[in-house]
Amino acid sequence: MSGFAMPGPDTRVYVISVAAELSGLHPQTLRSYERMGLITPGRTTGGGRRYSATDIERLRMIADLTSAGVGVEGVRRLLDLENQLGALRARNEELQAELEATREALRAAVAQRPAPLNKLPMLPSDLPGQSVVVWRRNR
Repeated sequence: MSGFAMPGPDTRVYVISVAAELSGLHPQTLRSYERMGLITPGRTTGGGRRYSATDIERLRMIADLTSAGVGVEGVRRLLDLENQLGALRARNEELQAELEATREALRAAVAQRPAPLNKLPMLPSDLPGQSVVVWRRNR
């Protein structure tokens, strides 16, 4: 098997013509979306645009929203909200992992703690018919 690995979803490998074909948009539309700040493709040293699979999904979503009648500012706001949602989900996962680690550390600390000392005197339990009275002083 060759040493070729498939690029990740954020690896920018697609030229504008391929990205346009995959997203179902015209290359000029991709350039317009870039000017509007809706998409930011990577650039080669020569200045050519490179798009990732994530960029292409974003372009498809923009196309779906605009064809449904959402304006550019609405699209921008929806994309911002989606980015915020992704950040919040990532932070939530971090906090859940931190909470579970804290709980596990607490369980380990409790398990290693010595048993509390009983402050009452030990009485034999084999005394039939006898009662025990415990007096307590009021403070």
